[in-house]
Amino acid sequence: MKIDWKSALGIVLSGVLLWWTLRGVSLAAVWQVLSQSNWWLFAACVVAATCIFPLRARRWQTILAPVAGTIPFGPLWRSTAVGMMMNNVFPLRAGEFARAFALTREVPRVPITTALGSLAVDRIFDAIVLLAMMFGAMLDPRFPAGVQLWGRTVPQLAAGGITLVVGLLVVCYAVVLQHERVMQLVGWMARRVLPKHEATLVRFVEHGVGGLAVLKDSRRFLAVLLWAAAHWLVHAIGLYLGFLAVGMQVPFTAALFLQGVLGIGVAVPSSPGFFGVFESFATVGLAVYGVPKELAVSWAIGYHLLSFIPITTLGAMYFARLGLSIGAVTGAKDASPA
Repeated sequence: MKIDWKSALGIVLSGVLLWWTLRGVSLAAVWQVLSQSNWWLFAACVVAATCIFPLRARRWQTILAPVAGTIPFGPLWRSTAVGMMMNNVFPLRAGEFARAFALTREVPRVPITTALGSLAVDRIFDAIVLLAMMFGAMLDPRFPAGVQLWGRTVPQLAAGGITLVVGLLVVCYAVVLQHERVMQLVGWMARRVLPKHEATLVRFVEHGVGGLAVLKDSRRFLAVLLWAAAHWLVHAIGLYLGFLAVGMQVPFTAALFLQGVLGIGVAVPSSPGFFGVFESFATVGLAVYGVPKELAVSWAIGYHLLSFIPITTLGAMYFARLGLSIGAVTGAKDASPA
């Protein structure tokens, strides 16, 4: 895949953040912390961190069902692993498209636009659950008193976060209930901004909005929400086991808070695998709980590297087994409306 200016910017930003995070930190001290860690707990932490991907694949199955019918779990799991591997190896979240593309190769009846639209819905549920857990953790009595983040108090941020989650749901429901008006607006904008691609853009948004059909069925909506909650709860357990492995004394809600901070952090441009960004935001998030910088950096490096390996290996294995190639993915992406 080509390294354009966006990719280069992400790599530079990651490098700067990694330098900033490691500044003043003794690498010898980091190694000492990691070498004295409880590796059984770190192993359990890696298992939990890897288990979130089958959970994501199962959630994807429920999201796709209203617009693509029931899809076997196997192709969804393999496509998810491929996508995560690509995110870890290539810049600009290349794995998002690769995940959708891999699914269309195994299940040809699913159009690429439908697969991509379902991933947008997948990320909406991620945002809802992550923010809800993060701001819920900030209401824990054990959350450090007097802490201010981005110039705001904890109650202000918690109230704002809950309002944001509710607002996001309201917008999603408005899109579903006012489907025709939304599509008319999309068509109007496309004609004025990208008239040559109007039909393609409208079709892409149509499939994306179609993925929100899960909101029309209360049972299906609840199922997707519960799968998303299970995903992020297991992820938080993995983070917390890593805390325990390095001897960090913080409550479990610190993991719920930190994964929200990390979710915000990885949204910025970064290098493949989010190196630099992950360590930087992890250090900032743990500093709220008074965790010393060297301990926070040690945990971040250990957790990031150990959780990186299994899903990247599995994804590479499935990538080869499915007969995919970087050229095929790139070519399909260039021809895609996304």
